[in-house]
Amino acid sequence: MDNYEYTELLKNITIKMQNIEDVVEPEKIKARLSEIEELENNPEFWNDAPNAAKIQKEKTQLQRKLEKFQVAKSAVEDAVELYEMAKEEEDEESLQALFDDAPSLEEQIRSMEIEVLLSGESDSANAILTIHPGAGGTESQDWAAMLLRMYKRWAERHDFKVEMLDYQSGEEAGIKDATLLIKGLNAYGYLKVENGIHRLVRISPFDSNAKRHTSFSSVMVSPEIDDDIDIVIEDKDIRIDTYRASGAGGQHVNKTESAIRITHIKTGVVVQCQNDRSQHKNKATAMKMLKSRLYELELEEQKAAEAGIAKSEIGWGHQIRSYVMQPYQQVKDTRSNEAYSNVSAILDGDIDTMIEGVLISMNRA
Repeated sequence: MDNYEYTELLKNITIKMQNIEDVVEPEKIKARLSEIEELENNPEFWNDAPNAAKIQKEKTQLQRKLEKFQVAKSAVEDAVELYEMAKEEEDEESLQALFDDAPSLEEQIRSMEIEVLLSGESDSANAILTIHPGAGGTESQDWAAMLLRMYKRWAERHDFKVEMLDYQSGEEAGIKDATLLIKGLNAYGYLKVENGIHRLVRISPFDSNAKRHTSFSSVMVSPEIDDDIDIVIEDKDIRIDTYRASGAGGQHVNKTESAIRITHIKTGVVVQCQNDRSQHKNKATAMKMLKSRLYELELEEQKAAEAGIAKSEIGWGHQIRSYVMQPYQQVKDTRSNEAYSNVSAILDGDIDTMIEGVLISMNRA
């Protein structure tokens, strides 16, 4: 990197920081934090525990965003000031140090840009993620299992907690269905871009002739909605079935019909839960899953109506992303139009760069 390239870099990230500041509105955050401090000083504030908890969550998120913004802004301002001083004094050592730190500075601003993009109403929420294989039997079921592992590994990389709400194993390999609750700040904000059809091309391990196969699986992501979001579901709107759980969980699993399946008749949305010994607890969890899915479905329909997009099927031509393992190695996202060659790392959960690329491209669209 030379002086011209670094000057252009500083110009670009300075513009980005100004755009970020316009969205973050740090003065408004400071004003809101002052309001919260006044509320906390009122003893009656703590008598309403649910409201206090909600305000405390808001406070934590605002403090985190403000601190991250201030650190990024200071880094840019310091870089500009040091660069001008080093140029004026012809300090080659300091200039080289700034050039060496340029990738780190770019990454810091990119991280702040993503933080701004994850400021939607539900972005900070936990995520309920469901994977369902498309047509293709064992092939698609195995692909669904690979996606399940990818998202679990992604969650581990972020130190997020993962709770398996439902798991239906395939007859020969893979899974028929799986639903995860991923708990962590901005889990839904990141994973919402994973909503859609995922396509895999590979030499099938189940084909003795070693032919290439194409498989599809759908991924549905919903925010774990707060209790203060009012979604009314009447008994006449749903059908509840009980069945024997099939996943890991002890011998009781196959002896009692503790698993719950709820079908929302109007929309056809089906949710299942079998992670608890108690049928009542599974029912409560399934109802929360259904409310979250209906909430997400309403948001999807609003967006689709605005964009004139029809509902996708799990098959050819509808995928949001293709994972090609043969005859070459590439993962390509149709929304960002970016391609990645590190397929093994991506399937091992290294998907942040890919997700962030989609978030940024969707914001620019």
